[in-house]
Amino acid sequence: MSTIGILLITKNAGKTLRECLESVSGWTDDIAILDSGSTDDTLSIAREYTSNIQSKHDWEGFGIQRQVAQTYLTTDWVLAIDSDEVVSDQLKNSIQNVIKQSDLNTCYSINRLTWAFGKFIRHSGWYPDRIVRLYPRTLTTYNDAQVHEKVELPKGHKVIELEGDLLHFTIDSLSQYTSKTNLYIKSWADQREGKKRSSLGKAISHAFFRFIKMYILKLGFLDGKHGLLLAILSANTVFTRYADLWVREESKKDKAQS
Repeated sequence: MSTIGILLITKNAGKTLRECLESVSGWTDDIAILDSGSTDDTLSIAREYTSNIQSKHDWEGFGIQRQVAQTYLTTDWVLAIDSDEVVSDQLKNSIQNVIKQSDLNTCYSINRLTWAFGKFIRHSGWYPDRIVRLYPRTLTTYNDAQVHEKVELPKGHKVIELEGDLLHFTIDSLSQYTSKTNLYIKSWADQREGKKRSSLGKAISHAFFRFIKMYILKLGFLDGKHGLLLAILSANTVFTRYADLWVREESKKDKAQS
């Protein structure tokens, strides 16, 4: 019988971690948690479900953090989830069925359904949201991306879609949204500084097209007021990313001229 382990990276995840761990407890063989310096009750909650708890405080990005977390698993399969995600019963059944087949040359994508501001978002480019999260441990791991990290897919290996949703309880308030996106904005600009040129014009145009894409092309208007809010917030995030990159470039120019 193939074994399956949960890969989790955490920091101050106490608010959502228990529901996350409850959804994978009892039917998985190991839970590896790599924490990056939690100061809330994350670790005490984690200890109720697993003894495989490690720490790595020198943050090098989400991709590297997940790579390190995987080294603490010895199971045949890895299921990577976030601390604010919950495995639905239908998804659990799908996972259990495929690992029985022991096909260690196949990766599986999971459909993520996101909850934001009190509602599941079923349009706006947020759903369907297929991501590879179940894969053989010895076959692959995550890439090195600081943000928006992905499982590296070996050439010639197929990806099969699993049935059932991974429920993503990501945003309850605007302050929480801002806190999350600030980290992504900084990491995005860090990766591109010195490699990609920006300008205020680019910041405005990219933000405008992001709004049109989410609200019109991706049918965000069908999500009602939530869809409008998310399109505006996403456009602002895109504007800030490009503006931040431009500000860094201008700052370097001023220092070089002074």
